Amino acid sequence: MGAPVIILGVTGSIAAYKAADLASLLVKGGAEVHVVMSRHACDFITPLTLQTMSRNPVVTCVADAQANWKPGHIDLADRATLLLIAPATANVIAELAHGLAGHPLAEIALATRSPLLIAPAMNGKMWEHPATQANVALLKSRGAEFIGPEAGILACGYEGLGRLAAVTEIASRALAKCGKA
Repeated sequence: MGAPVIILGVTGSIAAYKAADLASLLVKGGAEVHVVMSRHACDFITPLTLQTMSRNPVVTCVADAQANWKPGHIDLADRATLLLIAPATANVIAELAHGLAGHPLAEIALATRSPLLIAPAMNGKMWEHPATQANVALLKSRGAEFIGPEAGILACGYEGLGRLAAVTEIASRALAKCGKA
């Protein structure tokens, strides 16, 4: 059996810069990593950085994933051993909870049958908002797992719950879910 295929979804959080280290750790752990970035993630880190760390092309739009006759997002969804979204914004968590598919990451999430591991990162007030908590509960009821968020000083200057979990912990948990720990 080949290396596990981890789809790493990166969304528009300031914590997106940590995705480079995460991709590197996953590759070093023996996974084949394919990064899918939301449009807003590109405001915080470049696709080239994540392409270099993952050793695979990065998907930022549906056309990026088109390698042959089969739609690329469906091919990635079919090949995935794990869908890992780190960092996950409140917006993406809401999209996943409600089945919206307005970009490649959400499309892959709807099409894959692999496990879903979500590492939230956002302002603490956003994390604690009843809508976010309802979306998290809905995703958990469907089998999604969460790692974090952690408490600490947030990028917005507040202190509280909302920080991305430690990248080493996320990588370890993801690899364990793929049988690589």
